[in-house]
Amino acid sequence: MSQPTAHVRDISDADFDTAVLARSHQVPVLVDFWAPWCGPCRMLGPVLEKLAEERNGAFELAKLDTDKNPKTAAKFGIRGIPHVMIFKNGRSVDQFVGAKPEDAVRAFLNRHCPSAAEQHMAAAQQHLAAGDQAAAEKALGEALSAEPGHAGANLAMARLALHRRDAAAVHAHIARIPAMAPERDQATHIEQAATLVATVLDGNGTGDENTLAARIAETPGDHAARYALGVHHLAAGRYREALDAFLEVVERDRKWQDQAARKAMLTVFGLVGVRDPLADEYRRKLMIFS
Repeated sequence: MSQPTAHVRDISDADFDTAVLARSHQVPVLVDFWAPWCGPCRMLGPVLEKLAEERNGAFELAKLDTDKNPKTAAKFGIRGIPHVMIFKNGRSVDQFVGAKPEDAVRAFLNRHCPSAAEQHMAAAQQHLAAGDQAAAEKALGEALSAEPGHAGANLAMARLALHRRDAAAVHAHIARIPAMAPERDQATHIEQAATLVATVLDGNGTGDENTLAARIAETPGDHAARYALGVHHLAAGRYREALDAFLEVVERDRKWQDQAARKAMLTVFGLVGVRDPLADEYRRKLMIFS
């Protein structure tokens, strides 16, 4: 038996209609059909309970022991456990079978009962798509107020901090991302980019973008100027322009500064996503000079 809390409770055949069907008109109810002998159930149960407490009322978790309550299990055609169903407005709207990992359960919940943090994250994504970084940052801040350890919000804030060339903020947000979170890989690339920006642009007198462009126009073989201009583009999130600049350095002198331009391109691939079409396009171009 689970430990009853404000958001987790054990239910039976007798109170299913009240605890689930009626209650789901007020708040989504996630029903965990399980049994004590079921190993996968014992793996999934703590994940569901953790998320119920973490989301603090975004949904309620009702746990039904199918051995003790065969009537309800038969009514809903439960043949394998663990079997999870989510109820809204008196009916089942989605389900899954088996002990899914926490990330998959989170994704399932986000479709039906997003937490306050997830709602703010969705708003932030809309603002980013519209090009309104200030509004996006405000929404991300609200997401982090609701859930300080939210990996996606911290990752997005780190990326915005990179665009502001605020290395300290980049590292602070990335430090809050759990080591095993899926976002960790991209977070590593953002940190690499922040280090690159700080090393090349901050305090080194490389000049602004206009100054660098003038240097290149005057001396097309000025690899340092072209490389620095690429880093400016990277910091601003203009990834195609950054890749163009780095690629031209590679084309003119592949081994310049211990292949610095090639390495910078790999950093950009990580920022956009290694399977992103932009990364694929420039990876093919880079292969010509490798």
